[in-house]
Amino acid sequence: MKKRPIKFSLIYRDMWQSSGKYVPRVDQLKKIAPIIIDMGCFSRIETNGGAFEQVNLLYGENPNKAVREWTKPFNEAGIQTHMLERALNGIRMFPVPADVRHLMYKVKKAQGTDIARSFCGLNDPRNLELSVKYAKEAGMISQVALSITHSKIHSVDYFMDVVDKAVEFGTDEICLKDMAGVGRPATLGKLVKAIKDKYPDIIVQYHGHSGPGFSVASTLEVAKAGADYIDVAMEPLSWGMVHPDVITIQTMLKDAGFDVPEINMKAYMEARALTQSFIDDFLGYFINPKNRFLSSLMIQSGLPGGMMGSLMADLKGVHDGINYSLKASNKQELTEDDLLMKLFDEVAYVWPKLGYPPLVTPFSQYVKNVALLNIVQLAKGEKRYSMMDETTWDMILGRAGKLPGPLAPEIINLAEKQNREFYTGIPQDAYPDVLDKYRKEMKKNKWDFGENDEELFEFAMHETQYRDYKSGLAKKRFEEEIQKLRSQSSTIKTTIAVKEKQTPNRNSYYKDKVDYPIAMVAFLLYSLNNKLISEEQPVKNEHNIWETIGYWRNLMTINLTYNKEEYSVIVNKAKDNEYEFEISGNKYNSKLEFITKGELDFTIEKNTYLATISKGDEGKTKITINGGNFQMFRNDLLEHEAISHGEEELMADEESHIISPIPGRIFKINVKEGNKIKKGDVVIVIDAMKMENNIVSKKDTVIKKILVSLDEMVDAGVSLIEIE
Repeated sequence: MKKRPIKFSLIYRDMWQSSGKYVPRVDQLKKIAPIIIDMGCFSRIETNGGAFEQVNLLYGENPNKAVREWTKPFNEAGIQTHMLERALNGIRMFPVPADVRHLMYKVKKAQGTDIARSFCGLNDPRNLELSVKYAKEAGMISQVALSITHSKIHSVDYFMDVVDKAVEFGTDEICLKDMAGVGRPATLGKLVKAIKDKYPDIIVQYHGHSGPGFSVASTLEVAKAGADYIDVAMEPLSWGMVHPDVITIQTMLKDAGFDVPEINMKAYMEARALTQSFIDDFLGYFINPKNRFLSSLMIQSGLPGGMMGSLMADLKGVHDGINYSLKASNKQELTEDDLLMKLFDEVAYVWPKLGYPPLVTPFSQYVKNVALLNIVQLAKGEKRYSMMDETTWDMILGRAGKLPGPLAPEIINLAEKQNREFYTGIPQDAYPDVLDKYRKEMKKNKWDFGENDEELFEFAMHETQYRDYKSGLAKKRFEEEIQKLRSQSSTIKTTIAVKEKQTPNRNSYYKDKVDYPIAMVAFLLYSLNNKLISEEQPVKNEHNIWETIGYWRNLMTINLTYNKEEYSVIVNKAKDNEYEFEISGNKYNSKLEFITKGELDFTIEKNTYLATISKGDEGKTKITINGGNFQMFRNDLLEHEAISHGEEELMADEESHIISPIPGRIFKINVKEGNKIKKGDVVIVIDAMKMENNIVSKKDTVIKKILVSLDEMVDAGVSLIEIE
């Protein structure tokens, strides 16, 4: 009996989304393309789409050049290339006018892209109809992707209704886009069988992320049910939050009796090494180490693996601000792991209330942002949903398509309270054509339209990023960012996990109450290594011995004051992160495990502890360990010598300032100094978390001073405006 063939598609572009920000530059992609071809096991490769072109603009480089040069070697080798596009949202995060969508397929086909993988994040067939039509008019293969998720609504029958419409439109292929990897293997097998039974000639491709651990079982189930192509990745960026490695999938399917291509292992190892070199070059600075691991916790939230990089970056951005608000209310502060679990819980809470949108770009970002901003606002004593961006409201109101499930009454009531109207028409009709407007501006600026109007398309699709690219601001910003990260890395002299700020697993830490000597060890470890967490190393005054006390010698005595008593502590530094402290005649051998603003992980003998460091009373430092609070100060430090407690640069008085709750770029400033504003007025718009976020006034007041400027990058907790 002849074995049924199964082919592989490499999702190399998507592998890099674990960085949350960047992908290899075109010069790097050109290096690896011939090696991927030599592997001999791929019939297809996803080359562009999604965030790929925005990323190139963020580099300050031409994305059209990148697509042409990246697809060319695969075209010549006979390997099909495919792009990912979001139907109504094209290749950006919000709806795209029809004339821009139409031009996109012509441009991408001319640049060497063979297949248009089109998905609607709401699985609304009305948004997919033009994708199929425009792709086929441009001479591309149309592949409609089902946005897979798991809920009481998303049944096999639900997805088959979308398939029926896509076939009616004329699609050539169907993809199961299991972007979070939460599709249950048996159910996915049933779905593929239903498609093949009804449409035996339709090509079916499976795209499943590894995140929660179902991907290998799901691959086997869909293969047995009749899938034709399987999306895979390769080390060092397989598994984790992306795709399973091609070696595992090939071996499994071969054992199951399928005809699968052989892998040129020499080329595989070369591609593996070259990919690692891209990480070492600069991409590793943006990859959160946690994205390399599978986690069954992803089942609960259903969030896609491809967005985990940006999610972790968002969490880090708001972490300090949330803890500042909690601390101000005498509430328990959150570790990074606590915050992650709190976010997952909040996503699970709000998702049904928002109508069960499949958690795929951009709707996964919308739901995640609602959940994260809810946490931020709740920590400040505000209400849920008190900060939602306009694109999220567009989804809620129906302008992005029909939600799979009903909205919760509180969401409907909130919309009515804000005088928002629900939209019931065709989503595309709400966004009029715009190309003539962009043509006019390009002519005025004497900008080249490019081959097949590709530059016109790029400007219309990614207006803000394109302007930054043309002005040189994007390249300047990227170079400054990477230089900052490299300089930070070079100043770190210890082996602890400082660069990545990867919070350790604290489940096995010592949990009982501790006495003051343990707190003294924590305080001294933190203050002695305080400069490791500073963004810039302060310049030392070589003539002031007080500036160097605690840093310049291995054996020293430090005097501490605790409970109005003075203690002389003998310190012996054995290695970069190992110390021996002698306190009240007892010796404590300790090791610094992890340090970041306001947190310290350390080991004494065999016990590991977490200490939080914050401002105490009357200039003291407060050390909190396992619920116990200890306040002390070092007698050898002068008043101007700072110990970074983690909150010094955070929120100013909110009575007299409007504060940024999130990190991001100042996108719009809607007010001027002296303006009278009312409660609820949008004063500033921040470009953050892939959205334009409105910052509103909490009261009627007057703008006293604007403290930021357009395009400035701000952190969470920064004062934006001083008010009366």
